[in-house]
Amino acid sequence: MYQAISLLFAVYFLYTISQFDRSKGQTQQTMFVLGLVLMVYLPKIVLAIVMVTEDVFRIGIGSVTFLAKKERDQPFFASRRKFVSQLGMGLAAIPFLSLLYGILEGKYNFKVIKQQIYFPDLPEEFDGFTITQISDVHSGSFDNPEKINYAIDLVNAQNSDMILFTGDIVNTHAKEMIPWISTFNRIKEHKYGKYSVLGNHDYGEYVTWPSEKEKEANFQAIKNLYGQIDFKLLLNEHTFIEKGGQKLALVGVENWGHNFKKLGDIDKASEGLTSKDFKILMSHDPSHWDYIVQHHQKNFHLTLSGHTHGMQFGIEIPGYFKWSLVQYVYKQWAGLYENKGKYVYVNRGFGFHAYSGRVGIMPEITVIELKKGNKLV
Repeated sequence: MYQAISLLFAVYFLYTISQFDRSKGQTQQTMFVLGLVLMVYLPKIVLAIVMVTEDVFRIGIGSVTFLAKKERDQPFFASRRKFVSQLGMGLAAIPFLSLLYGILEGKYNFKVIKQQIYFPDLPEEFDGFTITQISDVHSGSFDNPEKINYAIDLVNAQNSDMILFTGDIVNTHAKEMIPWISTFNRIKEHKYGKYSVLGNHDYGEYVTWPSEKEKEANFQAIKNLYGQIDFKLLLNEHTFIEKGGQKLALVGVENWGHNFKKLGDIDKASEGLTSKDFKILMSHDPSHWDYIVQHHQKNFHLTLSGHTHGMQFGIEIPGYFKWSLVQYVYKQWAGLYENKGKYVYVNRGFGFHAYSGRVGIMPEITVIELKKGNKLV
């Protein structure tokens, strides 16, 4: 029965792959299948590792026994130990149950993460200024209006001075956001504005288009979506936020990724600014900070990014430990990082993509408080 079920699943998986439509991209069905693949095969891999490890020891013991005994009427392999089999099943149950939880509950287990960041040269009027950051909405993946409305309530409850959205409003198509526009329009006005930038998924790069004209029309529609939810989209440009006669520069670039499109033009976006101007940069992909921004002569004090989602799978004990496979691809992948007084904060993402769940790395609403002074030890 076990073998028959495994075979049927493999056939279903291969059939689904063969029917994948590049013009549609990710759908609810493809996310379901990927989740099923992880839930079936990851526990199998864990169980196989345990059993193969025991087999290595059985071969070793059998070889020693075979060579040491004159009479070789006993079986070469010792019997499997029931304890090891039970241990393997127990360990295999961990990823299975975790992935199931991630699909049923984890993907909407929104966390508000608050972070104070100190800057010696922060204009005094901005001491205590608060910024809410959301990122990677991926509206095409949503399937629960109640949970999304709850998340919007959390955003509004922070009562921040300004809100910033660092890209990926959809998976691919502008139409994915249409059912959610009224929901996101519930994000209340913030005293110092609502601003956004584009993410890599906003360019429609991951599907096959009938023509360049349709691809461009979709891109224009996606840019318009940000306006429809009342966010000012910054496209390689900057604006000033003024408070009490002082100001800081908010800079927004298009997507720049080490392994993705490099359309972000930081020089164009910061034209007219000097190294002494206090600057906050919105750049979707944190590799931009790693390769370019932190070394830039104009001194970008704080960069806000997203993109990685923390891979939606990992282990995190706030303040003590965090791990995800994505850290072997991105040096800055979740939370706050610093180099010589320059900071990047990587939001773990509001939504989800590909795998329709989250395990360990939960969806995030960030609240950053700017503080004047030296870094606390």
